[in-house]
Amino acid sequence: MRLHRTQRTALPRLLGSLLLVTAAGISGVGATPEGRASSSGPPAAATPRPLGQIVPAPAEAKPGGSPYAITSATRIRVEDDSGEARKIGDYLAGVLRPSTGYALPVTGRGGDGIRLRLDPRDGGAGAEGYTLKSGRGSVTITARGPAGLFHGVQTLRQLLPSQVEKNSRQKGPWEVAGGTVKDAPRYAYRSAMLDVSRHFFSVAEVKRYIDQLALYKMNKLHLHLSDDQGWRIAIDSWPRLATYGGQTEVGGGTGGYYTKSDYREIVRYASSRYLEVVPEIDLPGHTNAALASYAELNCDGVAPPLYTGTDVGFSSLCASKAVTYRFVDDVVRELAALTPGKYLHIGGDEAHSTSHDDYVAFMDKAQAVVAEHGKTVIGWHQLTGATPVKGAVAQYWGYDRTGAAERKQVADAAKNGTKLVLSPADRSYLDMKYDKDTKLGLAWAGYVSVQRSYDWNPATYLDGAPESSILGVEAPLWSETVTDSGEIEQMAFPRLPGVAELGWSPAATHGWDAYKVRLGAQGPRFSALGVDYYRAPQVPWAAR
Repeated sequence: MRLHRTQRTALPRLLGSLLLVTAAGISGVGATPEGRASSSGPPAAATPRPLGQIVPAPAEAKPGGSPYAITSATRIRVEDDSGEARKIGDYLAGVLRPSTGYALPVTGRGGDGIRLRLDPRDGGAGAEGYTLKSGRGSVTITARGPAGLFHGVQTLRQLLPSQVEKNSRQKGPWEVAGGTVKDAPRYAYRSAMLDVSRHFFSVAEVKRYIDQLALYKMNKLHLHLSDDQGWRIAIDSWPRLATYGGQTEVGGGTGGYYTKSDYREIVRYASSRYLEVVPEIDLPGHTNAALASYAELNCDGVAPPLYTGTDVGFSSLCASKAVTYRFVDDVVRELAALTPGKYLHIGGDEAHSTSHDDYVAFMDKAQAVVAEHGKTVIGWHQLTGATPVKGAVAQYWGYDRTGAAERKQVADAAKNGTKLVLSPADRSYLDMKYDKDTKLGLAWAGYVSVQRSYDWNPATYLDGAPESSILGVEAPLWSETVTDSGEIEQMAFPRLPGVAELGWSPAATHGWDAYKVRLGAQGPRFSALGVDYYRAPQVPWAAR
């Protein structure tokens, strides 16, 4: 379940990071937040930030030795011939140049500076892990693969003062504390979902969100591309899906859709930030936009009107018609051809207008279509009420009030080999109100405070599901009440970084008391990036 377009903002920079007192088991506990004066000296911003004080919390941070200072003489050295490493160096230079005012040329190996090294022999941290070593003459980031190198660059960025995120030249110093960070993710699947169906978001707005996800080492963007209120992706074999079904949104706005070129650009940009796009076409329910576009998809052959409300569960494809499966095959085939990533999401939730027998038969056929076109199927956890195919992933969106039988059904599927992505609605749904006074959002799953969104353990959340079945976590943002980047950010920040930490950081680092101080120190970085975040009263926000 999930609930007019105002001015589209294309705010210019990537979202900033977080800091401060590190989680349990990481060096630096008790440090003074950025911009706050300690009882014995000047503000902590005058000294390098302790290595462990980043979000997500690193696996290991060992301080030691002199800090490294970025100066006008600094070079970014790509210490191999990899085109990917060079791109990451150029990305880092683009982040640092405006605020430091330094040239920061990206050059080859040799000499001091910021060193980016790919080492295929460094297998201990996996494809996404990295090691960062900082000392007087250099800071070196080493990784087995480009994704790990990119994640290490995000850590370097977070270790610098928050004003590094600004677009204009700022006063330094730009120091990185001495020592070593060794880091790798807890889970392979770390995702956020953006609902572009209930309200449509431009390519620029999606790119901005991608940058924000990348800073927190997330590696998936789930795009909810179809629903009752709008169809958002061009399909050549069924053109009215986009041109007719895409012209509405909640509240009666003008909607919109992505051309295939638009979608390819989103995929390309996400890839440049080491995120995989996971497209979703919600089936067999949540299909009014499709049913309105093509009368033959309806059992009675009559197209319903376009829909701009927020009710759910009233629409369904006609499971008994052959044209339904030609439609599914065409859509999946074209979308799979556009999507280089592994996964394709077929929804499957809230199909209240589809009988159980029809639902099971439909999902069997839809899963087979996804496999035929070379993708791994994901469905909302109602898929486990049918017959998940081998290798299928079920995305759990239930909550504390979800019935025991439904939870057991999901856990039993997990025991039988179905992998799970966890996005409990009363924990990780970013569209839920923070409290009763929150202007935006819904509350059907209850209020979701910043602490509640952070303070749960994916490994033990779903009773009976083996820990090995948990593929990862996701933070969905449904858009019934959200219309532009500013509103996305009000709902996502500061909850998104906490979900990212659940997906990345070792369980031993988890602790609200330490996390909330690290998160509070993020306030100046949000502000430097023009993010009007929610000032949660539970969090001790740093003043500057």
